[in-house]
Amino acid sequence: MSKDLYQILKVNSTASPSEIKRAYRALAREHHPDANPDNPEADERFKEIASAYEILSDPERRARYDQYGETGISSGHSDPFGDFSDIFSSFFGGQNSSPSGPRVEYGEDLEVDLEIGFEEAVFGTEREINIRTAVSCEPCGSTGATAGTTAIECARCNGLGQIQEMRRSILGQMLTQTICPECKGSGSRILDPCKDCNGEGRKVTEILLPIEIQQGVDQGNTLRLSGRGATGKRGAPAGDLYVHLRVSSHSVLERRGYDLIHRLHIPMSQAVLGADLDYETLDSKEVLAMQPGTQSGHIFKFRGKGVPHLNTRNRGDYIVEVVVDIPTDLTTDQEEILRKYASEREEEVSPKRKRVRSRRR
Repeated sequence: MSKDLYQILKVNSTASPSEIKRAYRALAREHHPDANPDNPEADERFKEIASAYEILSDPERRARYDQYGETGISSGHSDPFGDFSDIFSSFFGGQNSSPSGPRVEYGEDLEVDLEIGFEEAVFGTEREINIRTAVSCEPCGSTGATAGTTAIECARCNGLGQIQEMRRSILGQMLTQTICPECKGSGSRILDPCKDCNGEGRKVTEILLPIEIQQGVDQGNTLRLSGRGATGKRGAPAGDLYVHLRVSSHSVLERRGYDLIHRLHIPMSQAVLGADLDYETLDSKEVLAMQPGTQSGHIFKFRGKGVPHLNTRNRGDYIVEVVVDIPTDLTTDQEEILRKYASEREEEVSPKRKRVRSRRR
């Protein structure tokens, strides 16, 4: 090392172990790479601080350093990437940290399919769904212990839910931690389990759950309802509920993104002569002003009358596409009128033919 270890930690050579530890924690907090993502030198500085603390926190190695300097520590055991448990535990929650407390076991996530109507998807709705899930046990108040009793601290792990062991390896001392086998990570033991829930603090039952479906959802969308899944054991947080939506089709409307499409069939007479037609969108009344000579494929567009965009105030468009229907069931008199019309316009048409009804086989 090119620098004095005491200078690295910014303490005097006479500093006590507690002073060295406090200095290390403060510097490690300040220079940890996670706290300095834009500083490429933070990683090296953090390693330098950790290496200095590794030596000065060990009484034997500190004594050798005080007497011989770098020579005294280079011949002994030195692991600059050794036990970082203090800093990870205190500030950054690293995987090699000291036990941070009993394991929190969230409740299970749940999934359900829900079919809604076309207009419910467009404008949103409120529904109730029937699900089988875990709910809090009322007799024991979710504790898992019989009413009037309480859980006791696990003697094996002292309520931490985890057990630490220091092991030596070719890389030096390594701190490992495992889930306590006695309490399964909960940190406590129940001597008198609740008979209603067998000590779990929850029971499985069917419930009616109200949910709100926002406007603009579509086929295949999934709603994630945080904390609406199964309740965790002994008062642990609930999981999430995922609602997979299926949307019923509409009798005449087609949805394309946020636009609504209606292929409106009109008789030839209205297309030829024109007409003003009263028309209703999903939430408004409009007028379709058919001009004389309107052709199939003509588009009427009502802006902002389509599907609301998710999480915004914008809406798509409502589009009416005209389809002109050609009559196929003319009476004899109607056919004569059309032939006379074609003759006056000098339009060639097929000669009058005897109509043959198709026979069913």
